[in-house]
Amino acid sequence: MASPLWAQAKRPMAWVDAQRLRSVSGTAISPDGNQMLYALTTPNWQEATTQSDLYLVRTDRGLETTRQLTFTADKNESSPRWAPAGGWFVFSSNRDGAASDAKPQLFLMRADGGEARRITNAKEGVSTFAFSKDGQWLVYRSGKSSEEQLYALAMASLDGGTPLDSLTPTPLTTHPTGVGSWELAPDSRRLYFITADTVDADEKARVEKKFTVAVRNAVTSINSLWMVDLASASRPTTRVTRDTSLAVTAFVIAPDSKWVGFTAVPNDRYKRNITEQGIYADQFLLDTRDGSIERLTKNDESAESGFSFAPDSRTIAFSASDDMTTYNMKNRRVYVRATDAKGAALRKIGDLDGDVSADWWSADGRTIYFNEGFKATQQLFALDVVSGKVKAVTDVKGVISVTQDEATKRLIISYQDPTTTPSLFTVSSLAALVSRSSWTQLTDPNPWVREQLALGEEAEVTWTSKDGKKVGGVLLKPVGYQPGKKYPLIVAIHGGPAAADQLSFNGGYGAQVYAGQGWAVLMPNYRGSTNYGEVHKNGIVGNYFEPGYNDIMTGVDALIAQGLVDETKMGVLGWSAGGHWSNWILTHTDRFKGISSGAGTSNWISMYAQSDVQRNRQYYLGDKLPYDDFDAYWKQSPIRYIRNAKTPTMIHVVEGDPRVPSPQSVELHMGLKRVGVPTELFMYPGASHGIPDARNRLVKSTAEMAWMNYWVLGNGKKFSWREVLETLEDPKAEKKVEVKGNN
Repeated sequence: MASPLWAQAKRPMAWVDAQRLRSVSGTAISPDGNQMLYALTTPNWQEATTQSDLYLVRTDRGLETTRQLTFTADKNESSPRWAPAGGWFVFSSNRDGAASDAKPQLFLMRADGGEARRITNAKEGVSTFAFSKDGQWLVYRSGKSSEEQLYALAMASLDGGTPLDSLTPTPLTTHPTGVGSWELAPDSRRLYFITADTVDADEKARVEKKFTVAVRNAVTSINSLWMVDLASASRPTTRVTRDTSLAVTAFVIAPDSKWVGFTAVPNDRYKRNITEQGIYADQFLLDTRDGSIERLTKNDESAESGFSFAPDSRTIAFSASDDMTTYNMKNRRVYVRATDAKGAALRKIGDLDGDVSADWWSADGRTIYFNEGFKATQQLFALDVVSGKVKAVTDVKGVISVTQDEATKRLIISYQDPTTTPSLFTVSSLAALVSRSSWTQLTDPNPWVREQLALGEEAEVTWTSKDGKKVGGVLLKPVGYQPGKKYPLIVAIHGGPAAADQLSFNGGYGAQVYAGQGWAVLMPNYRGSTNYGEVHKNGIVGNYFEPGYNDIMTGVDALIAQGLVDETKMGVLGWSAGGHWSNWILTHTDRFKGISSGAGTSNWISMYAQSDVQRNRQYYLGDKLPYDDFDAYWKQSPIRYIRNAKTPTMIHVVEGDPRVPSPQSVELHMGLKRVGVPTELFMYPGASHGIPDARNRLVKSTAEMAWMNYWVLGNGKKFSWREVLETLEDPKAEKKVEVKGNN
């Protein structure tokens, strides 16, 4: 059915709107569970900066009680933390610095009003901080990079209003290699941290002298786990792990403080400090009472998650592949065991045809809850620890992620759907979670979206692929859609490929902007995608492109058969794996009139060594090294078929992209030039897999749409810098967005 008339009165979404979207972070529930603090971040797309302020909202009445607490137009407040007794909180801010890069300090503010009071004067600023649960100390980390130390402020002096000049922090560490990640034990008697064993004086001097050459896979010092005994008056520091063949990377402390679960990787320069470090990591369990350490796993090429302890600390859990003996992409399962059952086998649980994990536990330790994608949605699931059975807790037509506040057990719901930008809600119990009408909304960061923008109708769709396999995806209809009318089509292909498009807001490459300009947008969850089971996810192993290509093309055919799409006006775009498939489509069909390929591979052989990821690609392409089977990699490389290419193609990539390096795009661009296919290559500055600069993201989006309009619709120019500049200089884009839900 056609969109209602009121929607027609609103304006279509523009590319610049995506850069205006505000976001919420740093949420903190008060000790009594009645209030929530959070930071609201507003982007400035012109300057590629952001600005954040703090807000307070009641959890029982929600939005109507929202109160803005800080008002620093060009400074930032973040990371609010409640004092254990409530009533006041501490946050991080650079508000007292003159320069834009002023060091963040800690400030104290009362929840019932009043000015913030600065409580630290650290020369290098404060990086991280936390309250001890016994209410005695506020601990923070400060210092130069790789030299940071821990300090403590007595809570009595803070609550008593002692002025900054009279606040004297107590040094907790003077460690020669500084303090890395750290955490206070729940009983407040110990503090654990990770740090390097030694400092490479030559390397330190090189950096200080600004010699910027980088040595790939350089040898670095071992990282060990250390402990500060806070219960002792002298607060001695003790090294906990001593195995020099392993480097500790992360740890979790049990609720009873008697156990520490930690992750460590081999001290091998080619297995640590790399993107794929996790597949070489193993899990260890420290008994803090006697210092003994038990190794729980010993495997190569199988990644485990970090530890999760039951509330009573009697059970440990982590997630890993269904088969930990070799590299694979099987569904992940949860492995559990009694914490003190030293040497006992781990028990594998979870019968969902999807990944099972351990996000949080029921109070009695009998149920583990986790969030997981299911087709074009994301739901909360419950795992019975005894039986291993999984059942869905929610059934929403959107994307939900539920967390539990550790102290109050209040549930916080992050939710979005095709017309709702990411927002937070709350309920006091699981029973209330099931009914959407029971949710209390706590944040509404972008009310202007529903007030100003006309959005296309988005729905989950399914079709039958070439081999009879059922395939799903998301279809976004044009704004003002009229049944019986044929529309131009954009096929927006997600990255990963182990990911999925969902019923989220503006899912997939600015899809709502295209819908506002009269396009239908298909976002296919082709084989290789998650959320549709293990077989679907592994359906491209050894034959990377063909099954997914058939899934995509049959999805297009289904829309044409329905009379929704004009098959003479179709375009394709994608980034990362979406760029891979765009390049395969480019070299295997001429049905599309325009393509925009972002950070896509052209030659798997050359990309194997160029990229920061190898094992994953090896698995997908037949599980042999390219040096042992060049043909397998070459047969699945789009550049091999470049002479088949006919479709005008715009190529986008970040110059220093580590994941799909820019030479892949250069190789494709040259191939298209030499075979006479219209092409443009846009190389963006940066060293990330996505375009880091907001202005350049606008350039990419504007150029891409111009390319589609020209080649697919026959309108306008292939690309015009004037069009981009007009977008950036549009006075409407400068207008302050009025926000009514959070001020």
